[in-house]
Parts: sequence; structure tokens; C-alpha cells
Amino acid sequence: MTPPPPATAVPPPARRSVRRPAFVAALCAAALVVTGLAAAPPERDTVRAAAVLPYQDPALPVPQRVEDLLGRMTLDDKLGQMTQIEKDALVPRSDLATYRIGSVLSGGDSTVSPNNAQTWADTYDALQRAALTTPLGIPMIYGIDAVHGHNAVRGATLFPHNIGLGATRDPALVQRVGRAVAEEVAGTGIDWSFAPCLCVARNDRWGRTYESFGETPELPTAMTSFITGLQGTALGGDPASVLATAKHYLGDGGTTGGVDQGNTQLTEAELRAIHLPPFREAVKRGVGSVMLSYSSWNGVRSHAHKYLVTDVLKGELGFTGFVVSDWAAIDQLDGQSGFTGAEIATAVNAGVDMVMVPHDYKKFLSLLRGEVTAGRISQARIDDANRRVLTKKFQLGLFERPLTDRAYTATVGSAAHRSLARQAVRASQVLLKNDGDVLPLPKTGRLFVAGKSADDIGNQSGGWTVGWQGRSGPVTEGTTVLQGIRAAVADPSRVTYDRYGNGIDGGYTAAVAVVGETPYAEMRGDRPDGMGLDQEDLQTLARLKASGVPVVVVLVSGRPLDIAAHLPDWKALLAAWLPGTEGGGVADVLFGDHAPTGKLPITWMRSASQQPINDGDGKSPLFPYGHGLTYGTDPDPDPEPDPDPNPAAACTATHKLVNSWPGGHQAEVTVKNTGTGPVTGWTVDWDLGGATVTSLWNGTHTVTNGRITVRGTGTLAAGATTSFGYTANGSAGTPAPRCTPA
Repeated sequence: MTPPPPATAVPPPARRSVRRPAFVAALCAAALVVTGLAAAPPERDTVRAAAVLPYQDPALPVPQRVEDLLGRMTLDDKLGQMTQIEKDALVPRSDLATYRIGSVLSGGDSTVSPNNAQTWADTYDALQRAALTTPLGIPMIYGIDAVHGHNAVRGATLFPHNIGLGATRDPALVQRVGRAVAEEVAGTGIDWSFAPCLCVARNDRWGRTYESFGETPELPTAMTSFITGLQGTALGGDPASVLATAKHYLGDGGTTGGVDQGNTQLTEAELRAIHLPPFREAVKRGVGSVMLSYSSWNGVRSHAHKYLVTDVLKGELGFTGFVVSDWAAIDQLDGQSGFTGAEIATAVNAGVDMVMVPHDYKKFLSLLRGEVTAGRISQARIDDANRRVLTKKFQLGLFERPLTDRAYTATVGSAAHRSLARQAVRASQVLLKNDGDVLPLPKTGRLFVAGKSADDIGNQSGGWTVGWQGRSGPVTEGTTVLQGIRAAVADPSRVTYDRYGNGIDGGYTAAVAVVGETPYAEMRGDRPDGMGLDQEDLQTLARLKASGVPVVVVLVSGRPLDIAAHLPDWKALLAAWLPGTEGGGVADVLFGDHAPTGKLPITWMRSASQQPINDGDGKSPLFPYGHGLTYGTDPDPDPEPDPDPNPAAACTATHKLVNSWPGGHQAEVTVKNTGTGPVTGWTVDWDLGGATVTSLWNGTHTVTNGRITVRGTGTLAAGATTSFGYTANGSAGTPAPRCTPA
């Protein structure tokens, strides 16, 4: 394409901590006067501010502003709004205005120098000033992967990765985490985070398992509270409102073999039952953007799937935000390197509104323009994409508040945010084993600490930490687990540390081994073969065991590991996941300042050969989904002197329709123990009314003569409930399920 001529530059707005709408409106009006797109105000009107066009008037409704602006835009303006490019690919910076680029991002390894919040804010403002020099003064929107805090910024607060937040089972806490992340992101000027990941991880071999809140749809659905934390109750309702992204749509956690960017082979009913619910809830919460998955559903890539993107997401779910592609994902549609016009047309017509190019934006815009002028992409599709993007820019207040609000810059890595992160860390710890109540540890004891992750902020933070794949070592500021232990004990001199376990003898109260995985992210994190501990960990643990001292293992990992064979050697096992920068939260649990409350968000395998293993699939796990011990409890702490040997057993079942679609439905059945004693096993049965069950989870079932019987295992205490779900073809009708104790 021939790029439009550079616009006449408008003097950049001055830096300010409070963004003033009237000032920016006047600035935009001045730009229009200079470029001849608006008439100068009458000289006699010296009292009022310069006249503004409707789209520049913040008092008007957003839809009216969008339509006014859309009517003034050229095709080049519109194509630019659909284009997102990597910051480091922008050469020269003036190309941002020349090519009317609508969005900039920083990829996983894209940074600034020096890497601190101030430099990030300065960089953002410089780019935004360049964007505002176009005739229409349309601001850019800047995206970044702030997936467990503002993790590209050295010194930012890093929270537990999603798998740890899922273990907290606390949506309110997760919303507070989202708010803290929004403040730190806003403090660097950036207005859009590619988070949260709402994948339902079904195979732990997948290298992105730690980006999932859990393996059942209910858990990621509950944790969409993170979206409200990022955006606020209304997008743009406060200066720290940051656009959230629900990703990756759809089914990336369910690929065969857990292969990253692989193929999810499920029926539509199964896809809807397992992977769609978190996105449905995200849309209800008003999520501003949705990012598509690299993966395929039954052989068709998500970026080419018009049914899933346009019909289901935008139509059935009613999503009104914009759909963004993943990094260079459109290039993959034809299996060849480099994007083509045909790939672009396929993706845009499928429903992609903004394309993460991210590098060769000149070629991309030329090809996109060619597809439009040839009629292979309609003007209506281009206008729809622009309406969606511009609506979010207006709602965010970017036209009125285009530059960094420096009042939030000081929140990056603040004490308040680190305190919240420490709370999230301790709430995420899952105590899996505690023989002989070796935990909590005594603060006056003599302790030996070992393991490669005991004093390594990079290991405990994992991937997406000041770099895409993350790395071991002092990558950012924070508190390691070892530092947290030393701060917690009465006398730090009584804590001995050796990474490899050398020098331990029998004189210690306990040995704490902090072991597990080293950092990784997508692709490189897949584990198609073994899922056990590495040789260094095994040798360190062997030295500790040989001393005869009780061994407490703190497992730092992004997923369950294959540790069943070694578990008998350990007195205690604490799943710490990837806690981030606040290792003091792990120490809080080790020493009993806070009892462990975390519950497994994912089933813990007996061996890697069980993968995939998930709740309700009939496989026998090492630790079941939802498992988690705490301190000071007993199975029967206060037995009656003469307990009834045969307490009355009774249960009820309640049927609830969760979702329906032409030809099928999804439902949930809640079983409650209404008796005075425990129920060990139960059956629920009802007439299907001609429906056919296609999948069922959290139970096993049989169907005889049109009547289904579901069997559950485990013990339900008096008053306790459990549930199972299913999908079926046909109408749900009005089932009347009957529960019978085993």
C-alpha cells in the first residue's frame, strides 16, 4: 500500500497527573483546525473553549461518539485501528501516525532501559503523543501480558500464578489481586492487559497448566472476578481501569496429549460443557477483549472458526468487546511461514477485530487493504471491527486521558501490594501430607534448608517474569522462601542453608527442601515424557533423608509432579505452586502463623502415565481434586461418649439447568446429606424423558430403559453437599431426581 502522508504534528500534551478532558478536547480541536478538518471558532467567542466535534465531546453517549468518528475516518484510518504491532518493531516512531496504527504491545521479552516503572511510563507517553498527531487524534491502546502482576517490570509485585490463585478458592481475594495489578499497570501508562487466562487445564503435560485456575469449569468461572478487579465495575470508571482479556478462546487447555497449540478433539457438547462456561461468565462481567487460541477444535484453528467466534461468542454469548488474535497467529492458518491476504481475510471474516501482527505492519496493511478493495472483506466487517475497538477506547477515557496518570506510578511494587501478594501466597498453599504433625515448624528449632528453589526469586516466580520464559536467579526484587524462613524464626542463626543438602547431620529439628520446576512458558514447558523431579532435586532429597532428620518438602511447580514413589520418605508435603515475589507467605504457613487453607485446583496424579487425569473420570489419584489439609484438626475431634453405630442416612438431589442450545442442554445435580450421620456413597436416578447423555463428570452412570443412574463415591458428612454435571442431546424436561444412600 501507499501510506497516507504524515499528518501535521500537533504539540504534544503536557505531562499531568490528573487527566483533564477539556484540555485534550481543545487539543484535538486545534489539530483539526491545523489540518483543515474543522473550522476555527469565531474570533468573537473568546469565553468558551474551542468548538469540538461530537466524537470529542465527553458529555455525549459513547455510541454517538463512535458513529461520529467512524464517519470521519478514511479506510486507512480504519485499517490502522485493526492493527497491533510490537513496540520494538516500530521504526521510525513516526510510523505510528503515518500508518494510523491503533495499538502497540510489548511481547514477552520486550522491555525498556532502564527497566523500571518510570521508564515504562515515559515510553508509553512518547508513543501516545506520536499517535495523537494524526488528523483525527485517535489514541493508541497499549497491550501487555501482565499475567501474574505487572511481570515485565522489574520491581513490580508478582502474585501467584493462576494455579495458585485457583487453590485459594477465594474469588474476592482474586478480585483484589486484579485491582492491584491494574494500579501497577496504569502506573506505567499501559491500558490493556492480556489477562486473565480462563483455560480449563485437562492435561498437566501442557506447559501452560499454571496459567489455568483449575481443571473444572466451575473454578475458572468463579475466578473471572479478576476481570472486575482489572476493569472496575465499569470500564473506565476510575483512572486505574485497565482493559481485561479473556483468553484463549476456545479449548486450549484440552488439546490431545496436552500439546501446546494442539488439537482439542471433543464433541460440541463437551466443548460447551468444559471450556465455554468461563468465557460466558467473562462476557457477563463485561470483559473488554477476547484473545483467540493458537489451538484447533477438531482440526479447525480458532482464528479461522467463524462459528465459534462470530456465531457463539459474539452472537450467542452477546460479546460486545473486540476480538484480538494471538501473536502472529494468523500466519499459521495455511501452515506456511509468513501471512498472506487469504489468511487475513479468513481471520477477519471469522470475527477477528484486531490483528497482533506483530512485526511487518507495512506488508500486513497492504494485504489487508487489498482484501478490502477486492471485496473479500466487506466494508461492513471493517466498520464492525472499528466500532468494537473504538468503543473500548472511548470507555477507557483514552480520548480525554491519553497519558500516564503518574499518581499510580508509585504503586508499582508498593508495600500495600506486596502485603496483598503475601496474603495470596499463604492462601494458595496446599498441605498434602503432614505425618506426625511435623508442621507447623517450631520457630525455636534448629532447621536445615536446601533445594535449588529455596533462595531463588526466579524459580519461585516461574515463567512470564521479566521475560517470556522467565529464568532462575535474582531477576527482580522480592523475598525468597529462605529469606521468609529466616525472618520468621526466633534466631536466624539457627537456620542453615545449603542448596545441595551438603553438611546436614542428625542434630536438626527438621530439613526443609524447596524443590521443583525451573521457569518455563508456552511451548518450552510441555512435558510429553517424564514429569518427575530432576536429578539435582533427587540427590538433594537423598542427602536429607540419609541424615535421619524429618524432611519437609515445599514443591515449587506450575503443576502436579510425579512424586508418589518418593512421598513415603517425606514427613510433610506443601504445594507452593509458583508464589511470585513474596516468599514470606510460604513461611507464614510453614510456621503456623497462618494455617493452610488451600485446596487442590487440579487432580494430583499417581504417575505421569495417568495423564490426563481429572475429577470424576474414575481414575484413582494420589490426591483428589479439592484435597487440602490444615493444622489442629482431627477426623472426629469431639466424639460423643456413646456414638450411634448406625446413624440415620438420607440424601436429596436437586436438578438445575445450566445451559441449553438447539438440540441439547447442560445441567448440574446437587446431592445433599440430609441425615444425621455420614453418607458413604450414593446413587441418583431419574427419567431422561427421551434425552441422551453425552458426557458426565464427578460421577459414573448407567442408563437402563431411558432411566439414568449416577453413582458417587466418597463420604459426605451430615449437611454436606456435592455435585455432578452432564450434557445431553434433547430437551431437559422437568427431571425429578431421587437420591439413595449406599
